[in-house]
Amino acid sequence: MNRVRLQKLISECGVTSRRKAEEMIAKGRVKVNGHPARLGDKADLRTDIITVDGKRISKPQNTKYIILNKPRGYVTTLNDEFGRKCIVELTADVGGRVFPVGRLDRDSEGLLLLTNDGEFANMIIHPSSHIPKVYRATLKPGPTDEQLVRFRKGMMLKGESRKTAPADINIISGQTDNGLPSARAVAEIVLYEGRNRQIRRMFEQMNIKVARLRRIAIGNVSLGGLAPGKWRELDMSEVEALKNLANRSGTGTADKRRERHYL
Repeated sequence: MNRVRLQKLISECGVTSRRKAEEMIAKGRVKVNGHPARLGDKADLRTDIITVDGKRISKPQNTKYIILNKPRGYVTTLNDEFGRKCIVELTADVGGRVFPVGRLDRDSEGLLLLTNDGEFANMIIHPSSHIPKVYRATLKPGPTDEQLVRFRKGMMLKGESRKTAPADINIISGQTDNGLPSARAVAEIVLYEGRNRQIRRMFEQMNIKVARLRRIAIGNVSLGGLAPGKWRELDMSEVEALKNLANRSGTGTADKRRERHYL
């Protein structure tokens, strides 16, 4: 009997990512053959009845890979207990259930991947993948040269036990000639990891406000001319390129990862 961990099965059925599935199990939202599941439980879709929030799950017939240009003001969840606007409102016409691959906070905007392929989602968001994510940020005030060095080298965030990974940042407008901060600057930032609200938290610790934050690319996939609130399907060449990038990024230095970046 081919029994595997529940969170893996839930992810493979396109319900959500493995990490989110673990949260669902811990909250009692998952049952196996009518009995509440526990973390560490295993099951077999061929012989067991697995339900999430009372609905039986099964593997999707067709995989979907979506890019959404998320507007500011939407939360990256499929439902929200506080009644806030959710991204599911923007993808209702996709033609099947998809879930977000990673997150953008409510005040951030830009490129968001969605899929019903749990293994693909896990591959993209796994900490070892180091897929480059490109952002445009409006900063008030602009950072000093010293702060730029600090951002690039990585820094310790409050409440965490390890420094952020090395990152890339370049000022594309608002640069001063003497290295002193300007009142406003626009920066392009490339991250190789994805901690919660990482860019905002890094600048907050340097007393810099992120007035606008927009993700414009993940690996080889960019927003292009996609309008805010609109989505499109990824073509299979884009999907395969992301998978290949994730597979290659598990080894090598940060410098090698930068060499693979398309910019």
